[in-house]
Amino acid sequence: TALRLVDPNNVEVQRVIKDWAASEQRQGRKLEIPTPDLIPAETALMYDAVHLFAKALHDLDSSQRIDIKPLSCDAVDTWPHGYSLINYMKIVEMRGLTGVIKFDNQGFRSNFELDIIELTKNGLQKIGSWNSTEGINFTRTYNEMIHQIVENLSNKTMIVTTILSAPYCMRKDSSDKLVGNAQYEGYSVDLIYEISRILHFNYQIVLVPDGRYGSFNKETREWDGMIRELLDQRADLAIADLTITYEREQAVDFTMPFMNLGISILYRKPIKQPPNLFSFLSPLSLDVWIYMATAYLGVSVLLFILARFTPYEWQNPHPCDPNPDHLENQFTLMNCMWFAIGSLMQQGCDFLPKAVSTRMVAGMWWFFTLIMISSYTANLAAFLTVERMDSPIESAEDLAKQTKIKYGALRGGSTVAFFRDSNFSTYQRMWSFMESARPSVFTNSNSDGVERVVKGKGNYAFLMESTSIEYVIERNCDLTQIGGLLDSKGYGIAMPPNSPYRTAISGAVLKLQEEGKLHILKTKWWKEKRGGGACRDDTLKST
Repeated sequence: TALRLVDPNNVEVQRVIKDWAASEQRQGRKLEIPTPDLIPAETALMYDAVHLFAKALHDLDSSQRIDIKPLSCDAVDTWPHGYSLINYMKIVEMRGLTGVIKFDNQGFRSNFELDIIELTKNGLQKIGSWNSTEGINFTRTYNEMIHQIVENLSNKTMIVTTILSAPYCMRKDSSDKLVGNAQYEGYSVDLIYEISRILHFNYQIVLVPDGRYGSFNKETREWDGMIRELLDQRADLAIADLTITYEREQAVDFTMPFMNLGISILYRKPIKQPPNLFSFLSPLSLDVWIYMATAYLGVSVLLFILARFTPYEWQNPHPCDPNPDHLENQFTLMNCMWFAIGSLMQQGCDFLPKAVSTRMVAGMWWFFTLIMISSYTANLAAFLTVERMDSPIESAEDLAKQTKIKYGALRGGSTVAFFRDSNFSTYQRMWSFMESARPSVFTNSNSDGVERVVKGKGNYAFLMESTSIEYVIERNCDLTQIGGLLDSKGYGIAMPPNSPYRTAISGAVLKLQEEGKLHILKTKWWKEKRGGGACRDDTLKST
């Protein structure tokens, strides 16, 4: 975009160039300005200056007699008509090659107009105008502007900076020597290809030299990583797992997010508990077992007492003797306990109560044992089917409450910035712990963090974006995601501030989202390529 003083479509400009060319041709020369749009502003200003001087001199001569006297260059005398000529030049208003020529009282030009032009594939195009009274006035619509931007992108080669981070950008595994864009693959590589196919531009992928995403150093007041590449105009686009943050948004422009995510916790899967000698007690809690034992003893004692009081539980030990010396009661304390335990085990026994009172107690006990045995059987089946695993942490709050398990994040990334700038007490406590931990809990890359979790044997957890965690746990079956998302954010394509291509590229991302291609790309690189689905296969085999 530039400003133009001379309008080549002006009839007066075209007439002057035509007459000038004819005059040069009569002199046997060729004019070096073949078309009006190539006339330099300096030449046009000189032309207008001469005409302005001639008109002012003519007007001055019409009002008074002008005497031409010789002047010495060394003398201090001035031409007596000089001030009058300057005043006439100030009041003259005429139209020249550079538009309306008019001066204010200070001798500065006023009420002039500049054309706002833009370079397109068809040459310089006027898109608006500016004047000192009304300011800027754009003559094309928003849709025309977007259409022009897309046309300007056609066949343009964009420098795309990125960083090696699976599955967004990875080097291809090939025995052949690859160069240029062919040596990279991944989600970001496929995404920029789809966008270039829609907007018809070319691109060249260049890895960021320092291998960083982009963080602001408050001491030096400078950015690093991909953000620095954009600010220094060494790249046109930055596409990677680059989080849109407020701080980065102040430095560069972002498109609409192509992926939504949040911070979560990567941790080692809980270790399977070995079988225990008393595992049969697990379906019911200790309190329930104590209550059952108390109920068992209570029912046994109650049955013994009632059997002593009721006459129907006393029997003749010698049926042939109608008048025995003594009677026997089959519900002794030991027999009552045996009856209760037999009913609990649903085995029964060889004697049953005869009195109404003892039968009522036995009936209630049978109903109680029916419910308890059914519940125990169901819980036991669940415990035998599902593997029992104990995890020491279930959320970020559990991490903040303990100090045994260390936890960290990617150094200089948006996750660190989130905890550093958070006002939530739990996250502030976690940041203080991470910052003061020795040795450092921060890593130089996400892969280093994943490796540290694997080797940590449950003593280290890594805080990273949920999409990256999904990719890792899809391939490493010993790792899992703990808890939900700690925040909500998105990945976007970054570009230099005030980039004219922002709207066009955002539109391309939106089109890919509506067509479902973003979901297809994620499924491809998360669940299919590079070992995807390994843990799902293990789960199916174990099932």
